[in-house]
Amino acid sequence: MPEINDSNRELFARYSFEQKEQLYQAAAELFSQNKRDLFDRLVLNRTRHICVVLEDIFQAHNASAVLRSCDCFGVQDIHVVENRNHYAPNSDVSMGSDKWVDYYKHPSIVQTYDELRARGYRIVATLPHENDTLITELDISQPVALVFGTELTGLTEEAISHADGYVKVPMYGFTESFNISVCAALSLFCLTEKMRSDPSIGWRLSPEEQITLKLYWAMQVIRDGRNVMDHLRESLFGK
Repeated sequence: MPEINDSNRELFARYSFEQKEQLYQAAAELFSQNKRDLFDRLVLNRTRHICVVLEDIFQAHNASAVLRSCDCFGVQDIHVVENRNHYAPNSDVSMGSDKWVDYYKHPSIVQTYDELRARGYRIVATLPHENDTLITELDISQPVALVFGTELTGLTEEAISHADGYVKVPMYGFTESFNISVCAALSLFCLTEKMRSDPSIGWRLSPEEQITLKLYWAMQVIRDGRNVMDHLRESLFGK
């Protein structure tokens, strides 16, 4: 089954929290207790307080490495802007991480920013400029969308000018910038650790978001998961 994307994002939208729980319990009978325990543990560390935006990444292995880092640090949402370059995850690099995260595609950076702001995010562009805020000092009291550009040219002027703030990862060598996947990994490690250590930040998914996410995860581990889930839904709730 593909990543959680626009083709299946509303699959469970019409069901109540109780119905989703009922559906998950039925689905969970079809895979191991070890997997059920793993889902229960990992979903508690998933967050949408921080998300990642990738602008027009032309090297699939770099974008796939960012997806892998997002999964590793519990960041659930990745937004990819495809101005010129189409992106599909590279399984050799992502190591299957695209199956566990929510993956959004957008046609323009401004539209992406508008959608994220409507959800309460502050847009923060990652740049190597001298006067930008250090990643260790970034205010994450409100949800933050971290924006990364291509390795060749960086972020477009449009992405920079429409951002709400700017952040940099400190460097002390001759090289002027990190590889994008390295920069994303360092940034996400720093910010997710800061987020989890701050009791004033409500960073966890809501109970309904958690059960919905576990339903998507269940489809990944059940053979022919999408069809099986459709049959379970029909048997429990009708068409």
